[in-house]
Amino acid sequence: MEPDHLLRLRAEMKVPGRAWLQFEVMPRGTDASVLIQTAFFAPTGLSGLPYWYALYPIHVRIFSGMAHALARRAEAAALNRQVVLQ
Repeated sequence: MEPDHLLRLRAEMKVPGRAWLQFEVMPRGTDASVLIQTAFFAPTGLSGLPYWYALYPIHVRIFSGMAHALARRAEAAALNRQVVLQ
């Protein structure tokens, strides 16, 4: 973890390999940011790559929804802070 910039989470579930989910926040201007979400997978054994490619379409949908939900919550929290400060 790097405060206000990076969070990398290691998967604790049983998978044929090691997996991480990473979130990065990059500033864009003075009042905006970009959220970058990256899934890493290091396959092991013969089932590692087939596992990753078989679940890839599902992961795309899940992770995309997760990133959009995080962005919506962050925007709502920022609006709430602005209302409180005014």
